[in-house]
Amino acid sequence: MFNDIGPLELVTLVVLAVLVFGPDKLPKVIQDVTRTIRKIREFSESAKQDIRQELGPEFKDFEFEDLNPKTFIRKQLDNDELGLKEIRNGFDLKKEMAEVTDAVHGRESDPGSPGAAGGTVDMTKKREKLDPGERPPFDADAT
Repeated sequence: MFNDIGPLELVTLVVLAVLVFGPDKLPKVIQDVTRTIRKIREFSESAKQDIRQELGPEFKDFEFEDLNPKTFIRKQLDNDELGLKEIRNGFDLKKEMAEVTDAVHGRESDPGSPGAAGGTVDMTKKREKLDPGERPPFDADAT
């Protein structure tokens, strides 16, 4: 809950609490806060149990953390019924992006690379240098 609070921030909160509530009332305030947090946790656990009972026995393994989209997706990717790990492991994004970049810049790809399409890039069309202020040719099919 408070994982991102550093030691300096914690000391600041304690000093602020002593100044606001005073050393006499501070233990009573801490007890009240912990009692309130405990009641809220008990209430949420009983609500979860009621929902699980209402859903029925087919949802006995239902976890409310699964409602978080990140947790749901992580569980589904770990399940791997569709074979997504094999696809993900067989795809090298850096290599694919390097090949695309080389093709755009008109450079040859490494012919020995396993992902190169045919091993080489067609170099018959070289880019022409434009004079300063000259506009590139307009290609209606490209837009």
